[in-house]
Amino acid sequence: MSEDEIRFDDPRDGLQRLAARFGAHAYGLHRHETYAIGLTLWGAQAFRYRGALRTSRGGQVMVIHPDEAHDGHAGVADGFAYRMLYVDPASISAALGEAATPFVPDVVADDPALAGLLREAFADFPRALEPLAVDAAVARLAELLVRRSDGDARPRRGTTAGRVAYLAVGRARDFLVAEAHRTVASEELERVSGLDRFALARHFRAAFGTSPHRFQVGRRLARARAMIAEGVALSEAAAATGFADQSHLTRHFSARFGLTPGRWAALARHAA
Repeated sequence: MSEDEIRFDDPRDGLQRLAARFGAHAYGLHRHETYAIGLTLWGAQAFRYRGALRTSRGGQVMVIHPDEAHDGHAGVADGFAYRMLYVDPASISAALGEAATPFVPDVVADDPALAGLLREAFADFPRALEPLAVDAAVARLAELLVRRSDGDARPRRGTTAGRVAYLAVGRARDFLVAEAHRTVASEELERVSGLDRFALARHFRAAFGTSPHRFQVGRRLARARAMIAEGVALSEAAAATGFADQSHLTRHFSARFGLTPGRWAALARHAA
C-alpha cells in the first residue's frame, strides 16, 4: 500500500501544483474556488462528484470545476498517485479574452493533450515554473477546457455592459485579496465594485466560478495552510487569518481542502 504524501508549490500567477499519493482515504467532501485539473499516474482515484462515483485510472485526466463538491479515496488496494494543477478561474477567463469560464461535463477522460500538458508542467517539480511557462500553461489549459466544454465561451468585450461588469467584479476580487485577513461587509464590496450585492454575486460567479464569500475564505485558508506547514500552532494560525478560534478554522479548512489542519500538518512534515 502507498505511503501517504502530499506536496504543494507556492501559487504563481494563478497556478499552483500539487503532487500526492495515497493508500486509502485521501480527502473528505470539500470544494474549492479554483479549477482542479489532474493526471492520475498509477492506481485508481475514486471520488464523488455531481451525484455520481467517478474513477480516474492511470493515464486519465480529471477536470473539476470551481465550487463543485467532491472527495477522494483509493479505488484499488495499492492506492494511487496523481498530479494536480489548481488554476484560478480569473486566469482562464483572461486567457479567453474575458469570456465566461468553461464547464467541462466529462470529469474523467482519456485526453492525451491535457495529460501531456500536465506532465510538462511537472517536469521540474518542485522547482518553480518560470513566468513565461506559467503563462503558456494557463493559455493552453484555457484552450483545452473550451474544447471539452458544454458551451461557447464567448468574450465579454463585445458589449459595454459586459465589460463594465467584468471590471467591477475585478475590483471586488482585488479588494477581497487585499483584505483577506478580515471579514468584509457587503456594503464595502458594493462601494468598491459599484454593483449591488446581488448583481455582484451573479457576475462574480460567472467570471470566477464561485461566490465572493467563498473566494475570500479561500484566500484566508490558503494563508493558514502555509502557516501550518511552517509549524505555526493551529490556534495562532486561526487568529492570524481571521477565524474565531481553532475549531472555526478546522471546520472551514476541512470543507475547503478535505483534510483536517492536523492531518495537513502531519503530511507537510512528512514531505519536508
